[in-house]
Amino acid sequence: MSIEIRERRVVSNKHGTLEEFGLTRKRFDGSSQDLKREIYDPGDSAAILLYDPRRSRVLLTRQFRLPSYLKDGCENLIEACAGRLQGADARSRIIKEAEEETGYRVRNPRLLFEAYLSPGNSAEKLTFFAAEYRPEDRAGRGGGREDEGEDIELLEPTLEEALAMIENGEIIDAKTIILLQYAKLHDLMSTAKPETD
Repeated sequence: MSIEIRERRVVSNKHGTLEEFGLTRKRFDGSSQDLKREIYDPGDSAAILLYDPRRSRVLLTRQFRLPSYLKDGCENLIEACAGRLQGADARSRIIKEAEEETGYRVRNPRLLFEAYLSPGNSAEKLTFFAAEYRPEDRAGRGGGREDEGEDIELLEPTLEEALAMIENGEIIDAKTIILLQYAKLHDLMSTAKPETD
């Protein structure tokens, strides 16, 4: 066996689990290496890019994020809709999360891929989706759940405006950058038709 977990200790178990590990690993050159690691597991999550190809728009959220505020003074982040799975399957959870956060009903989320965003210290795996939406799909107020402290504002930039927001530093959330770049790379707006007044 190339990896032996020698010790494992829970450091904290509040909104996620922080564990400390001691392990021995066989290196690529065949030698042995002892390591200490801390791993945070907030649970797996899902994210979705809602896009309207008829208007060439994407639906994004803006909300308070304490880590970015503490690190950079950036109080609110612009993000794609996302949420923790909390024991549900990724598809059902992202449909519910999208309606809670945006007020829009999502009917056919398309699975894109799964990825670890920070595998050096986080066990969280994110499932990425995309789905079309239309203004008439709005079924509720959105804004998130007040009982969970959510206060979410909706933004509807064009895809090109959103990509420019990455370039100028307005969008600094990794999952959102990945989804917007995916939309550009895979030409999700290819069926877009110009808006008429």
